[in-house]
Amino acid sequence: MKDNLGQGTVEAAVVIPVLFLLLLLLIQPGIVLYDRIVMGNAAAEGCRLLATGTDSFGSMSRSCEAFVRHRLAAVPPHDCFHVHECGCSWDIQLSGSEASESVTVRIGNRFRPLPLFDAGAKLAGMTDADGTIHIEESVTLPTQPSWAGASQLGMNPSGWIGGWLE
Repeated sequence: MKDNLGQGTVEAAVVIPVLFLLLLLLIQPGIVLYDRIVMGNAAAEGCRLLATGTDSFGSMSRSCEAFVRHRLAAVPPHDCFHVHECGCSWDIQLSGSEASESVTVRIGNRFRPLPLFDAGAKLAGMTDADGTIHIEESVTLPTQPSWAGASQLGMNPSGWIGGWLE
């Protein structure tokens, strides 16, 4: 019976650091996944806004970019989520309008990896010269749904009304 005294302490001394290491290894992928989800959703909402907006009240691209930046505010301005030096450093590119066939929103982000990942990222060549990693999300959506373009009545809504009445 005396042989088992202290066995639990030795096992805990081995298992607890391994569990903490595994927990730390799960944090960085969770942060990157969170960033990509927020960026993808903001890009998709920006595409919908570009596809349905008009330039009659001013520059649609400026208001769409402001809308996307507002959505991206859900990402904390901490270096492990988003490098936020001297103002916002989001790289947002908008292309297309309601008159084009499709619209695209690209969002770029830089983040600094956590201590366990930075050495591995440097060895793998994933970091920039300043030690950050760049990720990008891009969403392209059509401005009109496929059923509207495939309609025999054409793209004119007044033709749709007349076509249904016949």
